Amino acid sequence: MQETGLETNQQKKWEMPDTYVILFAVLLMAAAATYIVPAGAFEREIVDQVERVIPGTYAGTEGNPTGFMDLFLALQKGMVQSGGLIFLVLFAGGAFEVVERSGAIKGGILRAVTKTQGKEFWLIAIVSILFALGGAVGAVANSVIPFVAIGLIITRALKLDALVAVSITFGATFAGFNVGFLNPYTVGIAQSIADIPLFSGMALRLIAFAVIVGATILYTWRYAKKVLADPSKSLVGVSIETSSLDDNLESPFTARHKLILSFVGFSLLFFIFATIQFKWTIDHMAAFFIIIGLISGIIAGMNYNQVALTFLEGCQKLVYGALIIGVARAILIVMENASILDTFVHALSIPLEGFPPILATIGMFVSNAILNFLVPSGSGQAMISMPILAPLADMIGITRQVAVQAYQFGDGFTNSIFPTSGPLMASLAVAGVPWIKWAKWMMPLFLIWCVIAVIMLSIGVLINWGPV
Repeated sequence: MQETGLETNQQKKWEMPDTYVILFAVLLMAAAATYIVPAGAFEREIVDQVERVIPGTYAGTEGNPTGFMDLFLALQKGMVQSGGLIFLVLFAGGAFEVVERSGAIKGGILRAVTKTQGKEFWLIAIVSILFALGGAVGAVANSVIPFVAIGLIITRALKLDALVAVSITFGATFAGFNVGFLNPYTVGIAQSIADIPLFSGMALRLIAFAVIVGATILYTWRYAKKVLADPSKSLVGVSIETSSLDDNLESPFTARHKLILSFVGFSLLFFIFATIQFKWTIDHMAAFFIIIGLISGIIAGMNYNQVALTFLEGCQKLVYGALIIGVARAILIVMENASILDTFVHALSIPLEGFPPILATIGMFVSNAILNFLVPSGSGQAMISMPILAPLADMIGITRQVAVQAYQFGDGFTNSIFPTSGPLMASLAVAGVPWIKWAKWMMPLFLIWCVIAVIMLSIGVLINWGPV
């Protein structure tokens, strides 16, 4: 019997709209709002070389509704105005691709694994810390997916289950990503938009990193101990396949690999120094990633064609995430051209003004967490939320540094539990773990993270956490 077109259509399943589709829909709503929302603006002043909103100065202005061609011009202008950030993301992807292709990252992880055989806790802790550091500096985020397979080999050898494999790879990566103390894609972009020094506020972020990663390791180990003592306690079942770490984790860790990782580590430390001493910016960091990729390729023994092609492949992998920045910027261009962005800031500040600064900060954190369901891109979300959060922070009396971290926590935490997170769903697919099982396992840890975030943000408000 031949299937009719109607039956075919009925069998089609609804799909979650792509991030670009969602952002274009938001762009259309922003354009429609220019005909409805009254235009207005705050007066601004320069304080410590940063332009800040003056509370209580909002006043109506002449509007400029968005025309049909203006809508698409905003997309083009968004790409142009975000050029520095877009190329930062692309060049960082290129540099990290060269480092990863050299085998240095895999070799370093597997060397740590072999050094801790027979010591389950230290194995889980060290592997988790390595992936967390990768997430915190932006070296491993979406690229964690293939490493989940290594986690599976480790956990099978230890007679643990696939949940632990996902936790010590994907989970640990995003535990570090949550704080992002040296992540150019999230904190770097957000601080640039907020007009505060690049990678400032490092000390408090390092403390938060240690606490969040420590909590993640202890939570994972608590579950792992139960499974080791009684495999029936596993939520997904323990594989009966036996394997040897030596048989499955053979990967060289040569002097070149050590030199590459040392070079990258020192380069990132030097960049922190340069941002403080020489006032380096996002543009400097983008250029610096070219240097990192080039020298790493030379150390790895790649010829000039291999370095170029590998760097470009890394750029290609991040084109999707990079161009989101330009699309998100187009939304702001539409609102700025029509003078309605300050109207939204003013409207948001009215209910928050009645709350203590700590509660208002928690509100920022929660709103960004909700936004991440629709825009699961750290850089894209930074472009949408920070132009609103920065002046809003001025209005409610908190520092922009606190606003940046409220955004970062809101974006980072939900990547580990929302089914709209591409890296999460891909990692679960590699491990063969159903999302429902992961959500059940992850929810208590997610709540622990949230408590830590609230405490840290509260401390940030109380100490008036500034740019240094």
